Amino acid sequence: MNSDPFERLHPAVQHHIVNSLGWPSLRPTQLSAISPILDNRHCILLAPTAGGKTEAAVFPLLSRMLSEAWHGLSVLYICPIRALLNNLEPRLSYYFSLVGRRVGVWHGDVNHSAKQRLLKSPPDLLLTTPESLEGMLISTDERRRNLLLGVRVIVVDELHAFCGDDRGWHVRCLIKRLAKLTARNIQIIGLTATVSNPAWLIDWLVYGEPAEVIGESGSGTEADVTLDYVGSLENAATVISRLHQGEKRLVFCDSRSKVEELSAMLRNLGVRTFVSHSSLSPDERRQAEKAFAEESVCVIVATSTLELGIDVGDLDRVIQIDAPATVASFLQRMGRTGRRSNTLRNCLFLATEEEGFLVAAAVVRLWRENHVESIIPPPEPLHIVAQQALALVLHHSGISYAALQTELSDLFPEISSESIRQIIGHMIENEILWDDEGIVSMGTNGEKEFGRRHFETVVSTFDTPLYMTVLYGQKELGTVDPISIRLKGDGPSVLIMAGRYWRVISHDWDSKTVRVEPSEDKGKAAWFGSSKSMRFDLCRMIHAILIDRKVPAILSKRAIGKLDELTRQFSFLESDRTLVVSESPTDWRWWTFGGLSANSVLADICRYLEVKVVNYDNFSIKLQHPIESFPSDTPSLASHLSTDAEKKLMSLADKLKYSICLTPSARLLILANRVRNIKDALIIRRIPIAIFYNRIIDN
Repeated sequence: MNSDPFERLHPAVQHHIVNSLGWPSLRPTQLSAISPILDNRHCILLAPTAGGKTEAAVFPLLSRMLSEAWHGLSVLYICPIRALLNNLEPRLSYYFSLVGRRVGVWHGDVNHSAKQRLLKSPPDLLLTTPESLEGMLISTDERRRNLLLGVRVIVVDELHAFCGDDRGWHVRCLIKRLAKLTARNIQIIGLTATVSNPAWLIDWLVYGEPAEVIGESGSGTEADVTLDYVGSLENAATVISRLHQGEKRLVFCDSRSKVEELSAMLRNLGVRTFVSHSSLSPDERRQAEKAFAEESVCVIVATSTLELGIDVGDLDRVIQIDAPATVASFLQRMGRTGRRSNTLRNCLFLATEEEGFLVAAAVVRLWRENHVESIIPPPEPLHIVAQQALALVLHHSGISYAALQTELSDLFPEISSESIRQIIGHMIENEILWDDEGIVSMGTNGEKEFGRRHFETVVSTFDTPLYMTVLYGQKELGTVDPISIRLKGDGPSVLIMAGRYWRVISHDWDSKTVRVEPSEDKGKAAWFGSSKSMRFDLCRMIHAILIDRKVPAILSKRAIGKLDELTRQFSFLESDRTLVVSESPTDWRWWTFGGLSANSVLADICRYLEVKVVNYDNFSIKLQHPIESFPSDTPSLASHLSTDAEKKLMSLADKLKYSICLTPSARLLILANRVRNIKDALIIRRIPIAIFYNRIIDN
């Protein structure tokens, strides 16, 4: 047997790689992927952004199509966003056309006539989203489901983007259902660049079947990273307009409102600027991405929509306003640069506020220390069980109760049979489903709630995010985590956004909006974290930086000055203890640096101990009395939930998609396990607590 994997490819594929594409060789990951894919083994392919993962999957699959005489639709290629599908289609169509094969695209923006053509003349590979795939499975048009009967392989691109939320559960269910529909063991190939737990992830995705990890994530610490503190979005626009003129720059912001605001400022400064975010029409996004890909000197300002593998041409520089929330996002974004020979990846952070400055510093340090977050699907996906129950009923046009129970148990082995029975029973009891002598079909309330436009709402697992939009008059300030909003009667919530304090004057759970006004407390008694949840590892790294000042990046003079200011402000911190600091005789702040979701748990325990909790954020819990330690008889963190927290979670749970399909206790279980971090709260609880009396933090 030839030891060179390249020689295992079909001769036609070899020929076109060398002659039509002009490639002298394949990359290491591409070579390593050949044998597992040709041998029909599940695998996850790891490579940096622009590392050739798509080709690593596609070339061996083209080889199998030719060698094994596959005809009709045999490969599904699933992506998280439509823009990525549209971006991939020309490249894959070219590769496939070289050997006489075809690629098709199927998603919500593809018109009816184009889909009809695909049904009449199926492509060999179909680019699609999970939602479009679900739509095909539950469609009353049998041709759509029949189109999938020849599928042998499913490629899941940007796997990390799916599996961090409920769409990962959905993709896994679709894989299992397609395997049953086709009556074959479908090969699964996951593609990702930025995970620290690839073996666990592919094992979860394929339900524990044998699978391989191929390649390395290549996070690497070789890059040109600079951190500057500019203090405002206006100043950031000025810096961008003056710096790196004559280059193509991609600027990331954390919200659509900031994208629009910054782009307007740049245009006023004479900078040729394009915009990309999810609220733009598909046509507007495509025009901006096309223009940006073709131009050599311009700026595109984007949200995370351009974080994924969409090709925006030969990029000179990435600029980040404040910071992304994870190392993985940072790597995805920075990986857009350094693609030309003899160039380094690069990223310029422009911090507009103190929190953004510290988050940027912490993200960079975590990266330099080779830390990348693990991707774990959210726990207790009971609402996804309900969604799949609806989908299975539609898929089968009615299904026996026993078969529905069995299929759901197969899809969700982590969830007990009793829990699944309770969900089905609740849906039948509330006429979402109808049980007619053991045959389950759609009920009256199910038709009413989900039946619009041929049950198109059933195809997706997600609704609007749980984050709430903060409004000052008509101006959007950003988003906050709902668990930071206090309920009526508990005193006003005070948030920090855009570097200022804001008092909450009203909140609306239905519209997920919070209205604020400037806080009456003009003096800044203490800097503290915003109300948008941060990861535990990020918060603890910020704690470390405030103590040891180690930021492994090039710091501007302004950044050095800001770091000096913040470390002086927090000079009382200690590496081996959490601190309870007095800000006034009745105001105490417990500096945990544990993250919002862990601090919400610790705040509940404080309430149980009859210590008045004023508020909490990512870094601290404000109290009216000091707390020295937790007594040994403190109830289990996992089981204790304050009345305040329970009311808030129930208000949120009512807004979950498919909440109507679940009992109140099931809804509460989902949210309690997702917004409250028991594991990290236990870590903080074990750290000794020290008290500093009469210590006021300097402004």
